Amino acid sequence: MTSSSKPAPDRDRSGYRVQLVDLLKGVVETLPDVLKVQRGLWNLATARPTSVGSIGLRLQQLAETQPHATALKFDDRRWTYAEFNAWANRVAAACRSAGVRRGDVVAILMANRPETLATIAGVVKLGAVAAMLNHNQRGDVLAHSLRLSKPVMIVAGEECAEAIASLSDQSVLDDIAAKAWDGATPPESWQDWTAATDREASGNPPETATILLKDACFHIFTSGTTGLPKASVMSHYRWTKGMAGLGQTTLRLTGDDTLYCPLPLYHNNALTVSWGAVLADGAALALSRKFSASRFWDEIRAYEATAFCYIGELCRYLLNQPASPRDRAHAVRLMVGNGLRPEIWDQFQSRFGIQRIAEFYGASESNLAFVNSFNLSKTAGFCPLPYAIVAFDADAEAPVRNRRGRMQRVARGGVGLLVSEITERAPFDGYTDKRANEAKLLRDVFKKGDCWFNTGDLVRDQGFRHIQFVDRVGDTFRWKGENVATTEVEAALNRIAGVEQAVVYGVEIPGCDGRAGMASLSWTPARFDGEGVAEQLRATLPAYAVPLFIRLRREQEITATFKFRKVDLKRDGFDLAKIDEPLYVLDDGRYRKLTPTLHAKVISGGMRL
Repeated sequence: MTSSSKPAPDRDRSGYRVQLVDLLKGVVETLPDVLKVQRGLWNLATARPTSVGSIGLRLQQLAETQPHATALKFDDRRWTYAEFNAWANRVAAACRSAGVRRGDVVAILMANRPETLATIAGVVKLGAVAAMLNHNQRGDVLAHSLRLSKPVMIVAGEECAEAIASLSDQSVLDDIAAKAWDGATPPESWQDWTAATDREASGNPPETATILLKDACFHIFTSGTTGLPKASVMSHYRWTKGMAGLGQTTLRLTGDDTLYCPLPLYHNNALTVSWGAVLADGAALALSRKFSASRFWDEIRAYEATAFCYIGELCRYLLNQPASPRDRAHAVRLMVGNGLRPEIWDQFQSRFGIQRIAEFYGASESNLAFVNSFNLSKTAGFCPLPYAIVAFDADAEAPVRNRRGRMQRVARGGVGLLVSEITERAPFDGYTDKRANEAKLLRDVFKKGDCWFNTGDLVRDQGFRHIQFVDRVGDTFRWKGENVATTEVEAALNRIAGVEQAVVYGVEIPGCDGRAGMASLSWTPARFDGEGVAEQLRATLPAYAVPLFIRLRREQEITATFKFRKVDLKRDGFDLAKIDEPLYVLDDGRYRKLTPTLHAKVISGGMRL
């Protein structure tokens, strides 16, 4: 979208601009926690990449200052900080005994359970890098992820036996020097991980005191929504800045708090946001095996959680659950995450009685983050680091440059590409595949020689250094000379009764410029109301943004991190030969079944589009 794009006629514009009165009110509300805020800002300001510091050192400090406080909850088990730190120390020693040294990579292929977190903690305490493999990956995709990280050791849980067996090319495992199995009956050539860690001493490893903030701690894999995953490098510096900026400055938990995490530990919202916020103030982490909409609030109550982390689609799943008199029967006052759509923000907050929503914007490979520190509505928050929102050409999928070759900032309220300046204080850690790094960098943006990180996201400038996420580059498409943001069309569709999930994308039509809109819908009623859906969309969207095609599916394909996978949908387009699900086309003001006759009419240019 560009800053000149017109909004839908009924759109709530209060979500577009941050109002000064609301900002001041939010600032006042933080005053009771001013000491925590000051501590977080001080830690942000004084952290240096070359300083000694790490996740493991923070865990060690908490074990010394509050040894008997609860660090981890899982099912009906509990671990204190002293117990969990000692466990992590045994893991570090077991890794050392297996030949792992500082800077080496250890691949971790385990589902959510205490052993996973302890293994992660032990690896980073040694100064090694934990490569957080997605345990849902199989075959060539899993092999690709392993090759990206080049681990010297792999620790796999017995629950991932199927994933290991799916590797058709076993040579990817043969190249790994040490293999450990967490579970019963380890395969041949794999060591028993429980026995290996149990026989080690539980003292703090000396390596922890020498780790620098700039050292790598994790490999976080992208979701692979448009292709094979990439492995982004996370440093202790970025993790520590997240702990200070998001944990201490924004969430401001106490030692009496419990943060419930239903997201997989290979996801940054779990590993960095949730665990970082917990370690910031010595709170407890309640770890769920996996997200379940039906069990979510029961687990919240069982763990006596006062906060939880989320992904936007997780919130929609919870809203789709039948209303219950117990919807507010919990102790949660705070939720933290990203992707909560503006159209369900107020409804979610009201129904479940959440006092504070700490929405944020960030990415595994990004060098900055925005945080909603002042409890404002429908915003991803603000960022003190250097960034810009620049004009973007959706057709070329590139930022606009003027005659001098420089980019142009959009006006307040406008939408453009978010870019962030790469500096010593805001470094770009990049990917393990160095060839992928240059593609994310923009040079000579505002002056010769400068270098900026391309987030690949279109955002709205809400004023007062606040932004609102709009769309991913590549998802926004151009039709009839206008830019169409898929997130805004999805929002309009999701307001229609009967639509459980909506995925919007652009498809090419022979002889037409740009891409026509297409929506894949999870539709619950027995009959699709093509006339009613078209009427409601025309009332809420500009004519050019109303999807030309609709595809009905029982459920949408999502990644393990709750992102919709669009690559196959785009490839199928509206081809009747590839799709055996119901297809509809907008014809004469209503959606009609796409028959071979209508399909030929569209292709030949005989239909008015």
